[in-house]
Amino acid sequence: MVKTQVQLPEEDLAELRRLAAQESVSVSELVRRGVKEVLKAKRRPSRDELMKRALEVAGKYRGGKHDVARRHDAYLAEAYGQ
Repeated sequence: MVKTQVQLPEEDLAELRRLAAQESVSVSELVRRGVKEVLKAKRRPSRDELMKRALEVAGKYRGGKHDVARRHDAYLAEAYGQ
């Protein structure tokens, strides 16, 4: 680990100290947890994660028509009443 210095408002530090005491951990541990949460929230999903998500929804919204690529103009005309 690398030591670093952070400046916090007094109220935040006081609250962190209370929370750390309640959980029997250090303030540093709570800060590390917070940093991990921020980084996790901002991290882009991996290619594998994106593929997994895509496979979860693939086929979920089938319309029952198998020739849409060929007849898309006709289906659009039908949909708009032309």
